[in-house]
Amino acid sequence: MHRPSKIGKCLSLLGATLFFSASLIAGAAQQDQQPAPDNSKANQGDASKGAMTAQQQSVNPADQNITKQIRSAIYKDKSLSTYAHNIKIITQDGKVTLKGPVRSADDKASIEAKAVAVAGADNVTNHLKVAPTNQ
Repeated sequence: MHRPSKIGKCLSLLGATLFFSASLIAGAAQQDQQPAPDNSKANQGDASKGAMTAQQQSVNPADQNITKQIRSAIYKDKSLSTYAHNIKIITQDGKVTLKGPVRSADDKASIEAKAVAVAGADNVTNHLKVAPTNQ
């Protein structure tokens, strides 16, 4: 009769140990998380009346094709920064708006040239901004 109660105590102790270990790991994981970045200042420009936003991308197949061609040209250019690869391209009625941060004036000029090659010089508005690097 001692054996079943001994096994029960061992299982209880094992369960408590596992529970305690799991709570320690979960607590440590929560402490390693950084707070979400605050980009509200960067997004204020999108809130102004008449500002182009990604939600205004046309569903027109011709506009989508223009955006696709520009995005493809940007992705293929491995000399561009990660920031440059993630800019917003908004096409509406054949007019392209480029928005977002890039790391250099060269990135900005290269992206604009790619957009002009696809949509034409009169159809591209460049609102790209050179963002300083955090050193």
